[in-house]
Amino acid sequence: MNETPLYPVIRLFQGKESAVLRYHPWIFSGAIEHGPEGLQAGDTVTVTDHNGRILGTGFCESESIAVKLLCFENRKIDEWFFLDKFTHAFALRQALGLTDSPHTDCYRLVHSEGDGLAGLIVDVYKHTAVVQAQTEGMALHLKEIVRALKLVPGLALEAVYNKSSEAMRRMGKDAVEDGYLLGSSTDNVVKENDSLFHVDWENGQKTGFFLDQRDNRELVRQHAKDKTVLNAFGYTGGFTVTALKGGAKRVVTIDASRKAMDAAEVNIELNGFSKADNPCLTEDMKDYIKEMKDGAFDLIILDPPAFAKRHQDRHRGLQGYRFLNAEAIRKIAKGGLLFTFSCSQAVDKATFQGIVTAAAIEAGRNVRILGQLSQPADHPINIFHPEGAYLKGLMLYVE
Repeated sequence: MNETPLYPVIRLFQGKESAVLRYHPWIFSGAIEHGPEGLQAGDTVTVTDHNGRILGTGFCESESIAVKLLCFENRKIDEWFFLDKFTHAFALRQALGLTDSPHTDCYRLVHSEGDGLAGLIVDVYKHTAVVQAQTEGMALHLKEIVRALKLVPGLALEAVYNKSSEAMRRMGKDAVEDGYLLGSSTDNVVKENDSLFHVDWENGQKTGFFLDQRDNRELVRQHAKDKTVLNAFGYTGGFTVTALKGGAKRVVTIDASRKAMDAAEVNIELNGFSKADNPCLTEDMKDYIKEMKDGAFDLIILDPPAFAKRHQDRHRGLQGYRFLNAEAIRKIAKGGLLFTFSCSQAVDKATFQGIVTAAAIEAGRNVRILGQLSQPADHPINIFHPEGAYLKGLMLYVE
């Protein structure tokens, strides 16, 4: 006996269900044969194949991805659904040792498709959860999300802050306002691998801190002893602090935002180092690296913002990556270490390595790969959704 769909039905063309049957959560507009009139972005829908068999439940979108599935069954999307997902996500972070670590008290609790919740990010800073709805559907369910977060056994939240307005504005939605949905908090100094960071989730980028570089910051710490370090696109100084903790002689931090550099100086002093000895400069990195002297730095970190957020930006983005990496490889000291990253979803791992290879050829120096770098385990990649592997990095040795 066929189930009765719980929501308005979107029916796929015959043969277009194959990706869903492989548990990929995205449905593109070209796969849809029929949907009810009047559906809007954010509406919850039931998706069926051409013959009416229920494939899953998800939220309508306004982009080329027409539906993002939340589950592959006929299920009500309410606070109990979110509680089930959050409980499983918390259990994973418990297994990773992140929820009660004496060395780290901030982590990602929900990583969008990686945790089966396409369009939702939840980062935990001590007892505050910062929620970022990246789709209209998630924005419409913030009340249920907060109620569910309060009920997760062992999570013990005191505050939930909504940081969704930036993502919503990118989609032309101005109605979502940031602010506390539960409690409030001024306790925003967190610990990561025993380094201290002041996190401004109200005014900072994303949820306030780039948790996805935790493991890579630790790797830099292990290799920073006695080195002169350049932290390019340094934001609030995460790599700067960990390099200093690792015994770096001096770290220069560059970012185009003075506000970010002010925050980096706070974090440098918070960890007992001198901001005068480790300057934070507000400059355009492309200009700085062109004028940089050969051999000025033994270790360079290139962690730029996404140069290619969309496929139409890809060519220009690749040229940006090539220029920066060629200049860094050309000018780094002999025997230097270069940590280079891309967080552009439109640039895959092979393409990024190819563009860095082209940069090394252009620079005319011998370069060896010491490590392939990625996002940490609390940013899991759904095996059925390889697009979730957004952070690519290389640890390079330059002769």
